[in-house]
Amino acid sequence: MKKLALHWKIIIGMVLGIIWALLSSTMGWSEFTINWIDPFGTIFINLLKLIAVPLVLFSIISGVANIGDPSSLGRMGGKTLLAYLVTTILAVSLGLTLVNIIQPGKLLDEQSRIDNRISYELWADSQGLEIKDGISYLKDPEFFERAQKISDLSKSELKDASVSKKLETANETKEDGPLQPLVDLVPENFFKSLTDNGLMLQIIFFAIFFGICLLFIPNEKSQPVATIVDSIMVVFLKMVDLVMQAAPFFVFALLAGVVSKMAGDDVGKVWEIFKGLGWYSLTVFLGLMAMVFLIYPLILKILVKKIPYKGFFKSMSPAQTLAFSTSSSAATLPVTMECVEENLGVNKKITSFVLPIGATVNMDGTCLYQAVAVVFLAQMHMIDLTLGQQLTIVLTATLASIGSAAVPSAGLVMLIIVLGSVGLNPYWIAIIFPVDRILDMFRTVVNVTGDATVCSIIADGENMLEYSEKDPTETFDLDS
Repeated sequence: MKKLALHWKIIIGMVLGIIWALLSSTMGWSEFTINWIDPFGTIFINLLKLIAVPLVLFSIISGVANIGDPSSLGRMGGKTLLAYLVTTILAVSLGLTLVNIIQPGKLLDEQSRIDNRISYELWADSQGLEIKDGISYLKDPEFFERAQKISDLSKSELKDASVSKKLETANETKEDGPLQPLVDLVPENFFKSLTDNGLMLQIIFFAIFFGICLLFIPNEKSQPVATIVDSIMVVFLKMVDLVMQAAPFFVFALLAGVVSKMAGDDVGKVWEIFKGLGWYSLTVFLGLMAMVFLIYPLILKILVKKIPYKGFFKSMSPAQTLAFSTSSSAATLPVTMECVEENLGVNKKITSFVLPIGATVNMDGTCLYQAVAVVFLAQMHMIDLTLGQQLTIVLTATLASIGSAAVPSAGLVMLIIVLGSVGLNPYWIAIIFPVDRILDMFRTVVNVTGDATVCSIIADGENMLEYSEKDPTETFDLDS
């Protein structure tokens, strides 16, 4: 009997996890699931993050040091950043196109939208902002009593700890100077950076700097260091293999915990939560799927003719399923690297340089979702954003995506900044909280697929791509 492929095992684990969560909600076992099953999902993500940070460090050092020619580093780095920038702009533009065509925010009940508009006007008035479209429900006596109730509701929402915490983070970012991102790129204490997943860019900076220095010292001095770095990488890749053998069980625990936390002991809450946000979720989903199944394959077909459509998805399926279940590009990075190297045939010199950078700065799915979310929230509050404001969303979302940590739901913090860029209430992120975790899974699949696409393009341009048909399930076969 043929051995069941790892990605099918992971999918089975995901399905069983969701079924168990719904069953436990019906039977009143949610507390048991959250206390005794969900922690194993947390352990799984922690294990992958444990491996991801040192793997990023040593893989970039190895990738830069093994390039050999310093001029190649500059050429490859420039092409990598340009490719990531282009795919990000494509993603956010696609999101804006879909949300303007479908207009999910206008499909809500008209009375609800009027109440939302009153709430927005109350907030704008408190912030000293001017309503520019000429529609003001606060001036109509008919809505005075309702406005008072909404005002009380708005005050209560301000007490939401999770929203307030994200708002505080966004305000700190907003108050920084224009060159603060450049300052934040250079660590003052590298060992402190290693202990904080939010400082991944500093780790990448150090790794690139370290690798470049190895290129400019005599070979007899640099070679022993490069050998040690490569050996350490082998150890961490073996850790990936061992952890992945238990991935189906861990994924079961992860999904069971996520759904149980949303549903509690009332399954009906899941339906009520998703019913109101269904159109928004559908718009985001269509955009993300278009990126995965249309945009990326089209780019590969034009620029990289060696990789067939079906072959690409077959090769990347283990990384994509893991990305969906963990919602973390960083946690999926070790598996992404192995899929791209072993299945797509990309040279290790390319993957060790391009993929770690992509896992940190390339957030196509996050960018697309931010564009859709901002316009959707504006629509449901009866606000029509101008073309100029939507172009501002493109720019802000593109830059904000670079600062989004490669961890679950990090894009919500950046979404606050994007909302503020067009004068909208940042507390509206609470509206999309209920469905964000589910959509985050799909966003991460887009991010990981985009990383692999750009990596294949760079490898083909550098003549370091040797794709051949093979069974991707062998990637994690410890007995082979």
